[in-house]
Amino acid sequence: MEKKPFLTLPQARQIMQDIPTPFHVYDEQGIRENVRALHKAFCWNKGFKEYFAVKALPNPYILQLLKEEGCGVDCSSFTELMLAEALGFGGDEIIFSSNVTPAEDMRKAYELGGYINLDDATMDDFMADVAGVPETVFCRYNPGGVFTMGESKEGFQVMDNPGDAKYGMTEQQMIDTFKKLAAKGAKQFGIHAFLASNTISNEYYPHLAGILFRLAVRVAQQAGVKIAAINLSGGVGIPYRPEQTANDILVIGEGVRKQFEEILVPAGMGDVKIFTELGRFTTGPFGALVATAIHQKHIYKEYIGLNSCAADLMRPAMYGAYHHITVLGKENAPCTHKYDVTGGLCENNDKFAVDRMLPEIEMGDILYIHDTGAHGSAMGYNYNGKLHCAEVLLCADGSHKLIRRAEKPADYFATLDMSPWGDKLLNK
Repeated sequence: MEKKPFLTLPQARQIMQDIPTPFHVYDEQGIRENVRALHKAFCWNKGFKEYFAVKALPNPYILQLLKEEGCGVDCSSFTELMLAEALGFGGDEIIFSSNVTPAEDMRKAYELGGYINLDDATMDDFMADVAGVPETVFCRYNPGGVFTMGESKEGFQVMDNPGDAKYGMTEQQMIDTFKKLAAKGAKQFGIHAFLASNTISNEYYPHLAGILFRLAVRVAQQAGVKIAAINLSGGVGIPYRPEQTANDILVIGEGVRKQFEEILVPAGMGDVKIFTELGRFTTGPFGALVATAIHQKHIYKEYIGLNSCAADLMRPAMYGAYHHITVLGKENAPCTHKYDVTGGLCENNDKFAVDRMLPEIEMGDILYIHDTGAHGSAMGYNYNGKLHCAEVLLCADGSHKLIRRAEKPADYFATLDMSPWGDKLLNK
């Protein structure tokens, strides 16, 4: 598919009049339309709800936008729960999924009345001891082994390796946990699993649904409990590369519906609610990192240096992840130059692109790095004293709004005790 920016060069320059690069920018209209398509895809399930993974983009303006579109939130820490509470999320609008959970986090989730998703069989006693036993409890499932799906020339396509994942519990542990929690007062239960990440396949969610729906039937029978909801979690990916084809959420939703009708309805479980936690799919394509070319270097390779770095977008440095790059204003120019596009960290992996064919780049050109709307700004850090860049919302009416200012040096020094040296740094 062709990778087109949602931001034009004139729009970027307009933003830059009051917000200098680098900044992450998010497309309000694109996010809203995508969420509405998701709801349409699963409208056949009366209890359906999308719980946006806060870790993907923990900005209150984005979360408020999603709240307006009927989404809940998936939280994994005390501070994410605090953010959700501040925005008015509560009760069944929250799912708390964590691992190695501190007591204060568990208590906060219980206090807010959210769904608690237990990662481990030992967590039932822990939850009961530090917080209490809610009426509805989820457990996270790990089938072990290697998760495969679909045939290829080499056999089955390996999607991920749950057996090496630290998350979730076995089927028998889930059965035993449900029995123990029922004895402690829990009335109904939910099942959650995340078996593969960023899948570019319309078949992943229906395949996962089949696994979890059959599991739900077995667990309900063996544990003697009511399964109220099944959380398909995340894993539906986005096409980072131009040669990839985007997932069709309507096709995915229909595939899940067929599994629901074939497995759960005949088992008398047609009232089970379906939940999703699609962070990357929901906002990923509707964010971009906008930066300016400020240096060029000619040695054994050609380098373009930006006024941004891996501190603003860690994925390429951390995973070798691909993010497409457009030079704004040169969308139709031939890609005749091969560059490494880099930041200024003292790390050789601080590269947004390696050996990337792009139009000739001149100093001052504005580069648009695609698909940073999830796990982009959220993974930012301060190594080398680099400061987090701003976040901007491109509003549906074409205007823009600063939704997170860029960090200042004073923010970097704020948690240090600088009193022996005066407070000069705290005012910068």
